[in-house]
Amino acid sequence: MPSDADRDAALTLFPLPSETVRRLDIYAALLRKWQKTINLVSASTLPQLWTRHIADSLQVQAAVPEAKVWADLGSGGGFPGLVTAIRLAETPGARVHLIESDQRKCAFLREVSRETSAPAVIHNGRIEDIVNHIGDSIEAVSARALAPLPTLIAYAEKWLAEGAIGVFLKGQWAEDEVKALSVAGRYRIIAKSSVTAPVSRVLLVFDEAAPRTAARRG
Repeated sequence: MPSDADRDAALTLFPLPSETVRRLDIYAALLRKWQKTINLVSASTLPQLWTRHIADSLQVQAAVPEAKVWADLGSGGGFPGLVTAIRLAETPGARVHLIESDQRKCAFLREVSRETSAPAVIHNGRIEDIVNHIGDSIEAVSARALAPLPTLIAYAEKWLAEGAIGVFLKGQWAEDEVKALSVAGRYRIIAKSSVTAPVSRVLLVFDEAAPRTAARRG
């Protein structure tokens, strides 16, 4: 069952305009509806949907607030990419590209983006096949619970080299994943503590040779 306390706790962490909250309420309601037929999130986490998934995802956009054009890798049920799109719904020129290989999940993402008027563009396919077909100048790239950090950077390499910032939500093994990077000196990584899970981190990844962008200057 939905928990008002969980919702209130999430909105205490991230105070939002009432219109953004309304859109997120629509998202939460649709997720609970679709969850009955599609595994969008672990069923055990539904009572903490707002803190475990929505608030966790809100910190991605908050980490790079200057970025308007995003790519989200392996979007799944929309975390964090669709939350980012909803957060940017009132921002002129905002666009979030959601890349997801599962057709059913893409159908869900399309319905939520339509019902919330979120500036999301849904791409159904494998990440490596979609990257070169997105014509926008991507300013930030996000992912959550998708793959080890070296793999995420390989997926996002093209955009990072053009000046995009990687914003990746990682768990307790974040430091080990940073150490596993094989391209020594190429990437600068800043680890920020997660506001929703003390052992987790928000990793900001910069290609040191990339040009400066508005998001990077911010």
